[in-house]
Amino acid sequence: MHAIVATWNALSKELIAFVNMKVKDQALAEDIVQDVFIKVYTRSHQLKETEKITAWIYQITRHAVADYFRKHMRNVEPPVLSSENDYHEFNDCVAHCLNVLMATLPDKYRIPLQLAELEGLSQYEIAEHLAISYSGARTRVQRARKLLKEKMDALYHIQTDCYGNILVCEDRIPCCCKPAC
Repeated sequence: MHAIVATWNALSKELIAFVNMKVKDQALAEDIVQDVFIKVYTRSHQLKETEKITAWIYQITRHAVADYFRKHMRNVEPPVLSSENDYHEFNDCVAHCLNVLMATLPDKYRIPLQLAELEGLSQYEIAEHLAISYSGARTRVQRARKLLKEKMDALYHIQTDCYGNILVCEDRIPCCCKPAC
């Protein structure tokens, strides 16, 4: 435990700078690093090789940053668009089709994907919720995304701009999931 505290004291400012490069907010970076410290302290028993303390702390830090973005970026309000011409009506249409097609996935894949994408749960939380391993949850979410992408690619030709707004959405075959788009 003494080695962890000594390493932490030597790394804490470096970790704040590392996190600040990712989140671009000094106060937020300090908060995330404080959370990392709590995780490092409470999980110190998991460290098997003390010579890898620095790498272990950085791994926890990278995961904390990823968790922050996963939780908070889903809740960001979209920017107010300046004119109706800026609005891409295809976004709503494709979102509707994605939801309809998601419902056609087998439960084994649909449920983890809905928990991840619609409810914003992390893959660790999904694993707990479904009483499966973390790698099993991660695999199911990845496979569900792949299946959904294959279904979308089979039905539509979609082009996006650099912001992810849909510019072109053309049916490849007639689709029954469209509302009045």
